[in-house]
Amino acid sequence: MSSKIAVITGASRGLGRATALHLARAGTQIIGTYNSSPDAAAGVVSEIEAMGQRAAMLPFDADGGDIADFAARLGETLRATFGRDSFDYLVNNAGVGLHRSLAETGPEELDLLYRVHLRTPFLLTQALSPRIAEGGTVLFVSSGLARFTLPGYAAYASMKGALEVLTRYAAQELGPRGIRVNCLAPGAIATDFGGGAVRDNAQLNQRIAQMTALGRVGEAEDIGAGVAALLSGGLGWMTGQRVELSGGQGL
Repeated sequence: MSSKIAVITGASRGLGRATALHLARAGTQIIGTYNSSPDAAAGVVSEIEAMGQRAAMLPFDADGGDIADFAARLGETLRATFGRDSFDYLVNNAGVGLHRSLAETGPEELDLLYRVHLRTPFLLTQALSPRIAEGGTVLFVSSGLARFTLPGYAAYASMKGALEVLTRYAAQELGPRGIRVNCLAPGAIATDFGGGAVRDNAQLNQRIAQMTALGRVGEAEDIGAGVAALLSGGLGWMTGQRVELSGGQGL
């Protein structure tokens, strides 16, 4: 059994779930977080354990959760379940969607996006970095919308753009410990994210497919496989980089 352990926020559904399962298939043990779906989280644990890997799920709210408390619970889980005080991969994945024009975006919505997509990844990485093993990896999940533009995503994409800047600074500061920090930017993905519009709205799905070089919208499996590749040892000389997995959307 691999000694590698990944901590993945928002691992009970969507991209986080796909990431957890892909990493588990590759021999990685998983500690995930969930917010409102304990049953879904338990299902992911069962799937991972069926692969022969250890797994645990911890409740955590990316919108204002107590990060110091979470860090303490993570330490307890590492020792009790995995027999370690450190882990190898931190995947900052948890997020919320918002489709609202610049003129219509309210301050409360802007603050929510800031807390979930920038403040929490920043503070969580800060709090957990002492537990990341030498030579480990931090991965932030951004969005293709930080490169191309679609109406209604100004606030969301702005937070993701800031996250990409954070990636470079974190890579510089954690580099002396051999810790790589990179950023993955998915394109439009057919999940329940943001109300499931890309998945459930056939007209929107087709429109995005037409603007994508590979001719379809992405699936969660595409991103899970991509994360597994980015965390592999074969990319050990890459850090501070933004990698887009969008099938060539908006080229």
